Amino acid sequence: MLSRVADSLYWMSRYLERAEHTTRLLDVNLNLMTDESANSADRRWVRVLQALGAARETPWQGDAFALTHRLTFDSATHASVLGCIVAARENARHVREQISTEMWHRLNSLYLQVTRPEMQSDMHAEALLRTHEAPTEFLAQVMEAVHQFQGVTDSTMSHGEGWQFIQVGRYMERASASAMLLEAYQDELWRQHEQHRDGNEFLEWMGLLRSATAFEAYCKVYTADLTPAWILEFLLLDADFPHSLRFSIDAMAHALRAIEDISGGGSRSEKLSRLSGRLRATLSYSSVEEIMETGVVEYLHGIQRQCSEIHRAIYELYIDYSIQAALAG
Repeated sequence: MLSRVADSLYWMSRYLERAEHTTRLLDVNLNLMTDESANSADRRWVRVLQALGAARETPWQGDAFALTHRLTFDSATHASVLGCIVAARENARHVREQISTEMWHRLNSLYLQVTRPEMQSDMHAEALLRTHEAPTEFLAQVMEAVHQFQGVTDSTMSHGEGWQFIQVGRYMERASASAMLLEAYQDELWRQHEQHRDGNEFLEWMGLLRSATAFEAYCKVYTADLTPAWILEFLLLDADFPHSLRFSIDAMAHALRAIEDISGGGSRSEKLSRLSGRLRATLSYSSVEEIMETGVVEYLHGIQRQCSEIHRAIYELYIDYSIQAALAG
């Protein structure tokens, strides 16, 4: 597959996964506003910014709706919903002949929805978000559209090399986002949760699970007994839940192996296979007790560092490779 095609499919998928993640965090935290004090509101929205990697470029100024507006419509913010959808659509346009007509129509419809003229007015867009039911309704529509795109992709695109690059992008982004989400909650919910308890811990833990679409799935495994260790175990190590770190890494490694089989990477793919295999082992053979004993933040930083190494190895092998390296493989 041409490197530019692989690059565009990979980033199209990553940007859409990032847009869905941002809308979910905003939706969950807007819904929790009715049950929070001023102090808990400040902590919660600062956590949202940390989880999205936007704490430096988007400081919390005490207005949840203004922040939601910026994270939704400000294309200069790297995790904004609008910016991600525009970037995803641009990448899809570059590979229009490689994706199905249904995929293009679904993504283009979402693009037109979030870029329609009235949404370009900051006053109109922020007024929309300040309406009682409008923010969550709009965010839910975006999330549903991304889910529809993923479903259409799986059902209308041949599951060959291009589809596998889409899977790699989706699960790379999901793994990185999940690690950042868990790190953002770490200080209050694990390291010092006993000292920070103020009667709102159940809402905080439920908010974390809902931010990972995991509340119902968690309750089916552990009942409704929310404890930090079990939440960490489920979101990190569960092999069957699609938004757990372990599931995401397993799915990404499976897609990378499929790409290697199709492309015949040979000896050139050994580094990437080694990196993905080591990351899978990190999650497959860890226990939550060991992770909490050695340090949750350090463990999550290790996951993020390994994901970055895999990303660079993907580029070296499939996207930025030299002709000499390809011939040598």
